[in-house]
Amino acid sequence: MAGTGLSRLYRDYIDCLNRQDWEALADFVGEDVCHNGRQIGLSGYRAMLEKDFREIPDLSFQIVLLVEDPPVIASRLSFDCTPVGAFLGLPVNGRRVQFTENVFYTYRADRIRDVWSVIDKAAIEAQLIPGGVAPLRREIET
Repeated sequence: MAGTGLSRLYRDYIDCLNRQDWEALADFVGEDVCHNGRQIGLSGYRAMLEKDFREIPDLSFQIVLLVEDPPVIASRLSFDCTPVGAFLGLPVNGRRVQFTENVFYTYRADRIRDVWSVIDKAAIEAQLIPGGVAPLRREIET
């Protein structure tokens, strides 16, 4: 897939996540998907996402930056949410936090095959420190 087709497919995937349309997830994610080097398969990937939404009821994926170089998509996602308990081992416990995630996806046959994800945990930690400040956000215009 060339040009903006892969970007459109990715945006549709993000929309699927935000709608929590788990039945449609297989339209975007391959059966043998790997996450950060671990093969978890589609069922494991779905379980991971469902758990994320249980732990963060107001979770919403917002694309800040998107770069397409088929078969790879690189994306910076932004989050502004309130995890109900611990998140990434941090005692968030219902406090509102803002953070970003840098993620790379490799596609095969129009499905996500590999996901490499890094969440800015330091931004969350800074917000949990008394007197800490929320991270500065600079939106990139496309």
